[in-house]
Amino acid sequence: MSIKTALNFLNKLKSNNNRDWFADQKTEYDKALKAIKILFNEVYTNLQSHDEFEKLKIFRIYRDVRFSKNKLPYKNNFGAAFHRVKPRLRGGYYMQIEPSNNFIAVGFWNPEKDDLLRIRKEFEMDDQEVRDIINEKSLQQVWGNLQGEELKTAPRDFDKNHPAIDLIRKKQFIFTKQYTDAEITAPDFAKQVSDDFKTIRPFFDYMSDVLTTDLNGESIIKD
Repeated sequence: MSIKTALNFLNKLKSNNNRDWFADQKTEYDKALKAIKILFNEVYTNLQSHDEFEKLKIFRIYRDVRFSKNKLPYKNNFGAAFHRVKPRLRGGYYMQIEPSNNFIAVGFWNPEKDDLLRIRKEFEMDDQEVRDIINEKSLQQVWGNLQGEELKTAPRDFDKNHPAIDLIRKKQFIFTKQYTDAEITAPDFAKQVSDDFKTIRPFFDYMSDVLTTDLNGESIIKD
């Protein structure tokens, strides 16, 4: 079962995103989903050699259109999240297969209010360590620069002229990496993804340490 099977199905779905067509193509969808599950599970197995996880979650292709202006019933991608062991390990891994838009993403998409404040307070006290990590050559070669939504000005009770305001303003802390359709069909793609994910560990280790301690560095995890 080849990942090309999934790409071919998604290419057809893009032009035929309706329930009647999908029902007629159920056999092809099942083949595509099987190929995707093999890939995601292989990545998951590889990841377990260098990180600890609670579960793999493969997202359904069916869209929830109840509150959306976009009424197309199906996503044009297959996605999966790899959940680390909480609360000790923080940060998330995401992987998406979509023709001409294949990517992996890591980081903190929607930090809870208290977590976001804790991160900002850490940057306010000392931003050098995190800058050293995210600017390190091996991380930059894979992920490039830190991304994510940010405020236009300083958050409440933070100095807008603080040297770390570029980090303090952020509401998300994300890195992404794209792959071509040719790259995702290569025999060693699952290993490549795992290797690329592995390069983010210094950032995850740092953020996990921040989010599991108070401002004095004392653990907040209850036994």
